[in-house]
Amino acid sequence: MSPHSPEAVPGSSLSAARRTRELARTVGGAPVDVLVVGLGATGAGAALDAAARGLTVAAIDAHDLAFGTSRWSSKLIHGGLRYLASGQLDVAHESAVERGVLMERTAPHLVHAQPFVLPLTPLVSRPQAALAWAGFRAGDTLRLAARTARATLPAPRRLSAVETRHLAPALRAQGVRGGLLSWDGRLSDDARLVTALARTAAARGARVLTRVRALELTGTGARVRDELTGEEGQIRARAVVNATGVWAGGLVDGIRIRPSRGTHLVLRADRLGPLPAGLHIPIPGETNRFVLVLPQGDGRVYVGLTDEPVDGPVPDVPEVPETDIGFLLDVLGSVLDEPVRRADVVGAFAGLRPLLDTAPDGPVGAPPRTSDISRRHAVLTSADGVVTVVGGKLTTYRRMAEDAVDAAVAARSLTAGPSPTARLPLVGAASPRTLGTLRAPRRLVRRYGTEAAAVHALALRDPALAAPLLPGHPATGAEALWALRHEGALDASDVLDRRTRIGLVPEDRAAALDAVQALVEGARAAR
Repeated sequence: MSPHSPEAVPGSSLSAARRTRELARTVGGAPVDVLVVGLGATGAGAALDAAARGLTVAAIDAHDLAFGTSRWSSKLIHGGLRYLASGQLDVAHESAVERGVLMERTAPHLVHAQPFVLPLTPLVSRPQAALAWAGFRAGDTLRLAARTARATLPAPRRLSAVETRHLAPALRAQGVRGGLLSWDGRLSDDARLVTALARTAAARGARVLTRVRALELTGTGARVRDELTGEEGQIRARAVVNATGVWAGGLVDGIRIRPSRGTHLVLRADRLGPLPAGLHIPIPGETNRFVLVLPQGDGRVYVGLTDEPVDGPVPDVPEVPETDIGFLLDVLGSVLDEPVRRADVVGAFAGLRPLLDTAPDGPVGAPPRTSDISRRHAVLTSADGVVTVVGGKLTTYRRMAEDAVDAAVAARSLTAGPSPTARLPLVGAASPRTLGTLRAPRRLVRRYGTEAAAVHALALRDPALAAPLLPGHPATGAEALWALRHEGALDASDVLDRRTRIGLVPEDRAAALDAVQALVEGARAAR
C-alpha cells in the first residue's frame, strides 16, 4: 500500500461487524491452534506472534483492547537502566534490545526519543550526581550493546545551569548548579501500541474478540461469555495462553501475583509552562528512584510514579489513593519555583504491575518491597497445559509474547517456526524518512503512522469531523470515527478512554461525551 493511500491496511480493520462475524465462527466452531486470553500488550503480542508463525488464532478479552495495565503506564520504553543498577543485567540488556526493536524496526511511528533533565538542585549531593551520571553513561553502553543507533538515541551530557533552566523553566532557580541530560524511548500512547498489535495480528488472520470473558480455562480451550449478549459457549483450541496480567491467578491455579501500584497525576500543561524535556526528580532517601515529569504534547503533563504493594481483590480500574497524590506533589514541589497544589491535579490514574510472587509460603519475615521484586517475566505451564505469562514490563512485551508462544508450541507439539516479530512492522510503521513525507499533520503521523493521511482525509471530507471533540484537546471527530471503523472501538468509553485518552481527565470526558456518543450512534446506524 502506498503510504499516501487514504485506506486502512487491508485486513487490519477491527469493527463491530467483524467482531460479530468472527465470534460466530469461533464459539462452538472448529478448534483454533492457539487461544490467547487477555488483550493487553502481552496478549495482543502473543496473538500477533502466533498468527505470524502461520497458526490459527483467537484472542479474547472481557473488556476492550488495553483495558488493564497496558493503558496505565508512563508511556516510556525503558532501556533497562534501573535494572542495571539493581544487578539484573539480563533484564537490563533485554530491555535495551527490545527498545531498539520498537524504535528502529517495528514501531518507529509510535516510539520516539525522549529527553530528560535531572536538575542538580541542593537536594542532590555531588556524590549522588556522580552516581546518576555514571548510571546514564552505563545506559548509553546498554544502547551500544543493543546495537541501537546513536541517531536514534543521542548521548547523555552535562548541562550548565542556564541550559537546565532553558529546558525546564518551571524549576526553582536558586541553587541549581546544572543538570544531566539523558534520553530514553517514549510511546505516543501505550494504548495505541496495543491497538496496533491487535490490528497487525488481525491482518494476519487472528480473530480479535473484545467483550468476551473467559469463565473457565483448560488446556483445550475456554468456556466464555459474550458480555454484550450474555450468551455462553465454548472456544476449542489446541493450545491456550493466559495473558491476563494481574488477573492471571483467577483463571489458573497456583499462579500467585503480587500487584504493585504505579500512580500518575495529570496536570494541565500551562500549569508548568513550556517543557522542552521531561524531568527526573530524585526521590529523597532513594538512590535509584525518580519521579518523572512527562509532557504529552496534548495540553497535559503526567507526573509519576509510585511503587506500592496492593493487597486484596484486583479491581477492573484501580483507584488512586490520596497518599499517592500527596507523595507525588511533595516530590514535585521540591524542585519547582511555584509548588503544584492539589486543586491543580485534573486527573490521576494507577496501573497494577503483575509481578510474580516467588516468596515462600508462611511467615518468613516481611515481604520484599515491590520496587525490589524482579521485573523478569515468567512463562509457566499448568498440569493441564495452559501456558501463563506473567511479570515483565511493557517494554519487553514482544519477548514475553514470543516466549509464551514458544511454550505453547512445545507443550502441544504444534507445527510452527521461530518467531518473526522482531522484524515485523506494526500497522502504520515506516522509516522516519517515509513518515516525514506524509501529507498529514505531524501529530497524526506520531499516532497513526502511514495511516495518518487516511485519518486526515476524513476530516478534509467533512468539516464537522475536523473539529476537536472538546476545546483544548487536539483529538478530532475524525479520530473517533476512525476508531469505530478500524480500531475495534465499540462504544464511547472505548473511544474516550483508550483510543483518544480524553477520559484521563474526568472534566474533559464529560465535555466530550455527547459528541462521541453521536458518532457511536451514527456508526451503529450505518452498519
